[in-house]
Amino acid sequence: MYEVQRVVLVGATGMVGQQVMAAAVGREDIRLTAVARREVPLPPGARMEMLLSDTSHWPYAIAVGRPTTVVIALGTTIKAVGGDKAAFRAVDQELVLMCARAAKEAGARQLIVVSSVGAALSSRNFYLSVKGEVEDQLAKLRFDRLDILRPGLLRGRREGPLRMGERIAMVLSPVLDLLMLGGLARYRSARASDLARVVVRLVGARPNGRFVHHHDEFRRLFRR
Repeated sequence: MYEVQRVVLVGATGMVGQQVMAAAVGREDIRLTAVARREVPLPPGARMEMLLSDTSHWPYAIAVGRPTTVVIALGTTIKAVGGDKAAFRAVDQELVLMCARAAKEAGARQLIVVSSVGAALSSRNFYLSVKGEVEDQLAKLRFDRLDILRPGLLRGRREGPLRMGERIAMVLSPVLDLLMLGGLARYRSARASDLARVVVRLVGARPNGRFVHHHDEFRRLFRR
């Protein structure tokens, strides 16, 4: 007899979040509640709740889901916020940490967070240093289990028009991935749908502790 995992997904409207909802379809062991600012079409066959509210009320929405696991798939880019570093921090740091603290207060055992390859507090790259800082702060919340996913370029359908650089990267990434060997393998691209399936595989995982997953680990989890 399996134990039903109550999962709250934050960031349901993004590329990864939408794929997580699709990956959870048919999983009788997962009861999914999505938290978002606006409604998005649910995947065919989905049996889940979607709670819509302003971000200031997300802690309450997370608590309503009575989660055993919270998945945070939030994120923007420096370009998307017009180079405004404060606006970037507002989403990728402040909002992520607010949701993580709410998850802890709601009694969640496990937190799964989508970060980025190369995340490091000591990085000279602003984006990666913020990601590293957030990871460090998440660890201090002391969830029973913390899973941090560090993907490289994510391939899939994004909302809005793609910039030329993004189009080129997505076209070339399958070829460039073949050249990334050894320690560079962690920088390989991944399909958002595959990453979502990894997220779903990790729900309820044991043992306890802090786990950082890169590309090779994604492949092992995906094939399990």
